[in-house]
Amino acid sequence: MTIRLRLTVPTDLPFVCDVEQAPENAPFLVVWSEERHREALDDPDILHMIAEKAETGHPVGYVIIAGLANPHDSIELKRITIAVKGQGYGRSILRQIKQWAFQERKAHRLWLDVKETNDVARTLYLSEGFRVEGTLRDCLKTGDTYESLLILSMLADEYES
Repeated sequence: MTIRLRLTVPTDLPFVCDVEQAPENAPFLVVWSEERHREALDDPDILHMIAEKAETGHPVGYVIIAGLANPHDSIELKRITIAVKGQGYGRSILRQIKQWAFQERKAHRLWLDVKETNDVARTLYLSEGFRVEGTLRDCLKTGDTYESLLILSMLADEYES
């Protein structure tokens, strides 16, 4: 099964919001409104994409990348959100993003943050060569509790090796 990435269009936003707000995804995200996603479509610093099965065009998730205008060649993988878990879509998408960032964009650094409690995503990122840079302790308030974010990154020379 081949997964391809294409630009998100406004008619994709109900799918994006449904996937984002799904009970298996929402606890691990800072959920955006449909309007915030719509604004991102027109932001020159953000790449908002739908991940879909190449054979059928059926969407399986979405991706948000930021820092396209970053003068330091540092790109942020803001979000990968998958609708159907356990099929390897996340790994496939992550590999495409790394290839795009380092080979096409010639980025020096690709980075992301992940909630400390998101074991599945953290395990994927580490298995794909990302390194933990540090922890933003209790930086998100969710209801009456605070959550920490781990900062992970990969440098171009780490991608090459």
